[in-house]
Amino acid sequence: MKRLGEYTKPTVLFVDMNSFFASCEQQVNYYLRDRPIAVCVYTGKQGCVIAPSIEAKRLGIRLGMRLDEAVKICPDLVPVETNSKRYREFHVAIIDVLRQFTPDVLPKSIDEAVVDLTRCQLMYKDVREVAQQIKRDIREKVGDYLRCSIGIAPNAFLAKLGSDLQKPDGLVMITPETIDDVLRNLKLTDLPGIGTRMAKRLEDKGILTPLNLRYASPERLRAVCQSVIGWHWHLRLNFGGEVDLETSAYKSMQAMRTISTAQRRSEEQLDELLQSLCLTLERRMVRQDVFCQIVTFYCRYHDGRNYSDEVRLPEPKQDSMELYHLIRQRFERFQKLNQCEPILNHSIRSMSVSVFRFIPAQLVPFSLFEDNTRKNTLRKTVYEVKAKFGSDKLMRATELRDNPVFRDVIGFGSIKDLHDDQNPF
Repeated sequence: MKRLGEYTKPTVLFVDMNSFFASCEQQVNYYLRDRPIAVCVYTGKQGCVIAPSIEAKRLGIRLGMRLDEAVKICPDLVPVETNSKRYREFHVAIIDVLRQFTPDVLPKSIDEAVVDLTRCQLMYKDVREVAQQIKRDIREKVGDYLRCSIGIAPNAFLAKLGSDLQKPDGLVMITPETIDDVLRNLKLTDLPGIGTRMAKRLEDKGILTPLNLRYASPERLRAVCQSVIGWHWHLRLNFGGEVDLETSAYKSMQAMRTISTAQRRSEEQLDELLQSLCLTLERRMVRQDVFCQIVTFYCRYHDGRNYSDEVRLPEPKQDSMELYHLIRQRFERFQKLNQCEPILNHSIRSMSVSVFRFIPAQLVPFSLFEDNTRKNTLRKTVYEVKAKFGSDKLMRATELRDNPVFRDVIGFGSIKDLHDDQNPF
């Protein structure tokens, strides 16, 4: 942890792997190198581009494009199906490289990590040289086709901002002496964490640029943001402290799937996908030894509509089938009240289940779960067996599929479950 007075020293590195999913595919398949490729969950014309390569980005291919639209822009585009296991393996190898420089490494997503060199200042005289060595080590020890942009700054927020300024393969340092020049050329929405809504709120109150934001008083920012978030923005831009290196427990967990044309044709397959999402969240909650108190379901349809629902649970839950049956009951109630088509129908494009507001398992009120203690213990034991002997050695009935329709897709969000335990479930 930094002490007071150390927050102006540029000792925090933000490592952002460039076009990570696509670069991993190009690393293992020499034929794909120097070609525009698009990683997709599935490669039908309705498929969605989730990771364009550096070459594809230069030609105008963007995240979220439909594959048929992307091919119109770039007829030579090569679609590649996603391989989450491969990306996890590369991610772990990269984190291993970073931890050779310091133990203070915080993975922020599957393609990003913070490297805090504050405690290693006697070891490293030139932080820029450390960043260059990290680039070389990733190429030499992980993959010669992998590139990263690195930002260096006194805190994680500004380091991330620096990593965004030069892509691909950039290196930018932000210091108290250079920060105004950096911010002067940016818009509010160029700052990580500021979207169009937040930008409009700030602009409505006269904060029109990043420099305005930096020099606004903490009291004014608190009033504009109507929360402690205003104070956090003051700290980030004025080197007042670190607010973006939270390493404690999950605030939320989400499991999401993009759905292929073949999958949406079958109600049974859609139901299996929903079960798989609930199983994924159960596994993560068991691993973290927590129960959730809020569950949400969200889905999007091809015609632009969406459906969402949030349930505040009267009793904390961890069991996947309890979550699944609760969501199904909510579906049926909604469909009956509104006399509408099934929520899981042939037009669905994606679905996600999220859980929030966690409490440690040991704090779950015993009186509420007295009849379930054996089941909860058994659930945890099942995952311990999976970790030791393999995930396919002991399976619940709901995991048995002759032809599994669901695929494990890891996005750009939290990847704590790759690092919190040496033996992943």
